[in-house]
Amino acid sequence: MRATTIHAPHDIRVEEVPDAAIRRPEDAVVRVLRACICGSDLWAYRGEAARQPGQRIGHEFLGVVEQTGADVAGLKVGDLVVAPFTWSDGVCEYCVEGLTTSCVHGGIWGAVGHDGGQGEAVRVPHADATLVKLPADAVSDDRLLTALLTLSDVMGTGHHAALGAGVRPGATVAVVGDGAVGLCGVLAAKRLGAERIIALGRHQARTDIARKFGATDVVAERGEAAVAAVRELTRGQGAHAVIEAVGTGQSMRTAIGITRPGGAVGYVGVPHGSATGLDLGVMFDANITLRGGVAPVRSYIPDLMPDILDGTIDPSPVFDLSVDLDGVPRGYGAMDDRSALKVLVTF
Repeated sequence: MRATTIHAPHDIRVEEVPDAAIRRPEDAVVRVLRACICGSDLWAYRGEAARQPGQRIGHEFLGVVEQTGADVAGLKVGDLVVAPFTWSDGVCEYCVEGLTTSCVHGGIWGAVGHDGGQGEAVRVPHADATLVKLPADAVSDDRLLTALLTLSDVMGTGHHAALGAGVRPGATVAVVGDGAVGLCGVLAAKRLGAERIIALGRHQARTDIARKFGATDVVAERGEAAVAAVRELTRGQGAHAVIEAVGTGQSMRTAIGITRPGGAVGYVGVPHGSATGLDLGVMFDANITLRGGVAPVRSYIPDLMPDILDGTIDPSPVFDLSVDLDGVPRGYGAMDDRSALKVLVTF
């Protein structure tokens, strides 16, 4: 089969690799119909996250079950399924508590020795616990299928940030970051009943999506200027809930600076760079809470999927470029130079 591999910074290839195959009785093999490129994939692409030459890449996909192991009971060949970006066994203490990303038998697609999501097929460990069945007729609805793909990562991650920030009906929410996760954070905040949503971003195509998703205000400034602008919009108080979806020291400083006393920051931006941006003194004095981390999206899919199916939310606009498998290297380049927000890969 063919799959995407990374060999060095800015060296993404589509190559022939061994076919995805059952190794353990709880495995399934999924033929991929939709995949995508994540902003976190860019850290490997830029050389800021180590990868072995030839390692697979990609962790967001949905597709059709092509084969099941002897112990797989809840899935059958032909089922349409979505895969969260990590696999999990569903029975360890962390899974039972909903923290599937800490599963003692879990892992992430594209790890050494495992298939990545940007390929023709994927071996799925712990298939019964990991994969979520989708309505079979969704396969004929291109927009719906694309929207459902966001359940593999970005929609669930935006939702995780909103929950961590304590978004509630009537709250004022600010979102730091205009990437796909930040935009899904806007959508999640709107879904949870936020009254006012301030999106921080300076790219009009992206802030237009933010407004479509429910943002009531847009702040284009950065750093201290952004803090001042949000404070002015909120009568000097700041936001009850702040979503941090970037992962740099500056973005975290901004997030804390725009949080009102007693508020919370939900952070899901993958940390990079040496500075954390945390000022514990400021947080202590203002009773600011910090929650977040890697999102256990498998636990959120049952809650979010019905709202996508009935049209209550539609995250599909975060995809603004579509490529086939051969076009994946071009897709990485487009996301790296910010000419694309998020790239959809169709098979």
